[in-house]
Amino acid sequence: MFAGAGGLAIGLESAGFDPLSLYEIDKHACATLAHNTSSQNPTVRGTVLKVDVRSVDWSRVERPVTLVSGGVPCQPFSLGGKHLAHRDNRNLFPEALRAVRQLRPAVVLLENVKGLLRPSFRPYFEYVVDVLSVPSLMPKASESWYEHHLRVLKHRNANSFVPEYQVVYEIFMAADFGVPQLRERVFVVATRSDLPKYSFPKPTHSRASLTRSQVTGEYWERHRVPNRARGAQVGRSTTFGDRLLPWVTVRDALADLGEPSSDEAASWDNHWLIPGARKYAGHSGSSMDWPAKTIKAGVHGVPGGENSVVTADGRLRYFTLRELARIQTFPDAHFFLGARTHVTRQIGNAVPCILAAAVAKPLYCLLQEALPEWVTQDVTAV
Repeated sequence: MFAGAGGLAIGLESAGFDPLSLYEIDKHACATLAHNTSSQNPTVRGTVLKVDVRSVDWSRVERPVTLVSGGVPCQPFSLGGKHLAHRDNRNLFPEALRAVRQLRPAVVLLENVKGLLRPSFRPYFEYVVDVLSVPSLMPKASESWYEHHLRVLKHRNANSFVPEYQVVYEIFMAADFGVPQLRERVFVVATRSDLPKYSFPKPTHSRASLTRSQVTGEYWERHRVPNRARGAQVGRSTTFGDRLLPWVTVRDALADLGEPSSDEAASWDNHWLIPGARKYAGHSGSSMDWPAKTIKAGVHGVPGGENSVVTADGRLRYFTLRELARIQTFPDAHFFLGARTHVTRQIGNAVPCILAAAVAKPLYCLLQEALPEWVTQDVTAV
């Protein structure tokens, strides 16, 4: 559900899943998905269904369903949005819950912005989590989410209560899993009650290891950066660090990409220079030698300084669309269709592929162990 440009689907596939149905309403994102599922070098699998999920009759979906996943639209809960939460007509958590209620999948994987756990939004988030544990207890007609939540809590507090799903959630920093970006996201995972409880993966990368590699000089020597151009994010101590891999920097991510084209028409890979970047207070560009700032969707236009980088010679410029895709860890063969605004929205709204794979891999292993017959059956992923 809410497949967007395919970031979550690519991550799921990398983890071992085989997405079969990709539901998306945006025509530009659908065009991107259609291209990348049917190209000579497909980057994602699945049937693209351009549809509003509010109109989908899930009872018509072939059973059994193994996985329901989706990055539920985040604008109602984003720090940069209008903060309307459940009052926003773009809040589609009820539709995700309806799909789970009707499909009864083995596992559920949902992703959203960190802002969902803000104090003002937290009651609604807890409502979603509690309902996900017992989706069959559906809301009554004209019943508010708050009233429904009270009923769910009463049901959960009964001595005879047995959850239908075991639900866990966690906030992750994408950089801690090898994504060259300081992007925090919430993941919610639910496993059917007859399956083992899911455990989130441990970080594989760290800030401390990156800083150590810069202080010792290993990082700069690897990139052949001259002494005069070297910097450090912390003091000169070398006693810090751990055994994790270093955070991946913008320089790491873009090292072998090559120079962007100066002409959009001459660029076949979304890699062309975008003019007009400017710096102002609170909106400076990303450093080449640190993970990028959070890539923004730019629904209302990308503000000056955002989605931009300070180059080695100190100039500020926008990331090219291909560079943004690299920072979101899309494969280079994954092409985006639409005008710049449409592509920026697709990339900025995506789940980083590597982060999605890190979260999904333990889920895939859980299913392999608990349902060994699952890996040989032609089952459905939604």
